[in-house]
Amino acid sequence: MSRIPTFAAVVALGLGAAACAPTNQELSATNNPSLYSVHQPIVERSDFALDLTTSGDGLSASEQQRLDAWFGSIDVAYGDRISIDEAAGYESAGARADVARVASRYGLLLADGAPVLNGQVPPGSIRVIASRSTASVPDCPNWGEDPYDSPTATSPNFGCATNSNLAAMIGNPEDLIVGQDANAADSAATAGRAIRVYRSRQPTGTLPLPSTSTRGN
Repeated sequence: MSRIPTFAAVVALGLGAAACAPTNQELSATNNPSLYSVHQPIVERSDFALDLTTSGDGLSASEQQRLDAWFGSIDVAYGDRISIDEAAGYESAGARADVARVASRYGLLLADGAPVLNGQVPPGSIRVIASRSTASVPDCPNWGEDPYDSPTATSPNFGCATNSNLAAMIGNPEDLIVGQDANAADSAATAGRAIRVYRSRQPTGTLPLPSTSTRGN
């Protein structure tokens, strides 16, 4: 198993200075006359790789167990991206199916394509790559005073709470960069599911109150 160096991407939200900027200095936490926050989530991605030996048109039981143990050791979960890299000119549908079967135990599907990593995949092997992203907002909170003391500038801490909470709660941090692809069918199904649950669920007010007992140890 190898861990690939971490990559970072800044969520670009186009921070432009307002026309009433009191100075020509660069936009910063202490010089922000706009209503945009300069404190934006930073998304970092780490890639973990494991080479598995193929047997015939798939993976042997021992290699599948090895893959399962590896997934457990790195705590794969929702938000992780599982992909497969293969040697040039080699493609094993059976091996991909075996990896997909193991990944499904963790509620994950195989992703299309794979990150470009250092090192060639050995012949007769496949490389399983688990990509994990995390989001955080550096330099928050920021309680520094505004040296310009301008009534048209926002606080140096402006946006820290909102964006830090967003970075902490989002299930898949890469959604902060590229979002999710959606189509009309998926959107209608998701909206319909929520309405169906709302209409069919028994109101909590009609349920009896929980009974308690004063008897204890």
